[in-house]
Amino acid sequence: MLSLTRRSLLLLGVLSGAPLLLCGCTDEDGPAEAERKKADADLPLRARAVADTDRLLAGYDAVLAGPGVAQGDRLRVLRAEVAEHRAALATGLPSGSPTAATATPATPSAAPTPVASVAELAAAERTTAGARLTDLTAASPELAKLLAAVSASGALHAVVLGDSAPVTGPAAAPAPSPSPSPSATASASASTSPSATPRPAAETAALQTTLAAEHAAVYGYGVVGARQPAGPQRAEAQTCYLAHQAGRDAWQRLLHADGATPAAAAPGYQLPFPVADAATAKQLAAHIEVQLTGVYAALVAAGSGELRQSAATALREAALHARQWGAEQTALPGLPAAGSATTSPSPSA
Repeated sequence: MLSLTRRSLLLLGVLSGAPLLLCGCTDEDGPAEAERKKADADLPLRARAVADTDRLLAGYDAVLAGPGVAQGDRLRVLRAEVAEHRAALATGLPSGSPTAATATPATPSAAPTPVASVAELAAAERTTAGARLTDLTAASPELAKLLAAVSASGALHAVVLGDSAPVTGPAAAPAPSPSPSPSATASASASTSPSATPRPAAETAALQTTLAAEHAAVYGYGVVGARQPAGPQRAEAQTCYLAHQAGRDAWQRLLHADGATPAAAAPGYQLPFPVADAATAKQLAAHIEVQLTGVYAALVAAGSGELRQSAATALREAALHARQWGAEQTALPGLPAAGSATTSPSPSA
């Protein structure tokens, strides 16, 4: 049998240069290279988001510097949260880039100051929240989750400042939950025949997790409504109960359309804490919505296209409902704080 000497190997290398080069390219395009390319693709999205956030911070500074400003303490709290957004969005940007030159909030001179009143600031928050949704499809899973959380926070800020107009992104579809209407994605997939294009396994798993969370939310709101006396809060509990039923049904239809078997509701659920009166029922409602922000943030990361947009909308709506029920506001709804633990109604044995 012929042996391959060093010389023959060199000759093979010359004669087969193209195949060898192709092998080298394949090695470079391994998992590490794929991750690097994703990070590079995120850079312009991060830079655009940081620039928008700088303008928003400049607007806060302009309003706070105005004569006789009202809600000064509240504005400073909201501005601090926007500064947190900037720090998170700037992560990974080259240190020499203009938008990443500082890791702290921009000064008023760093960007134009397009607003001069609280009402204009509220509108700017809402507009900026919508702008973050435009990059969801192109973003990597982790950045998409961050953009959705920043958008939800901006919507919360707008409401706090008096602007409750809808936040709109690119051809945004209503979310399955907690909006009373099922999403356009799920409604269009109401057929029980399998989809032509198989859904990625990770996306299906995230949908099943979301469905299980909505099953628990429906159960939880049944408890909330039963503990509320007649009045506005019971009516609100009923509205949320119906909304989560609609969300549950929409996700079931979507999974059926994919040819998957939707996760079934558990016979019963263990509540995270005792609920004996209206006050603890209100705490449970807030707890449910906070937990759902995390569930929908995970669906944003796992999903793509219209599903990602719908998940981001549902994340925002859950954050708004959590605030309505008295939950403590956080800078990035749906993203875990350091050292935090998550609990939710869990299936009982």
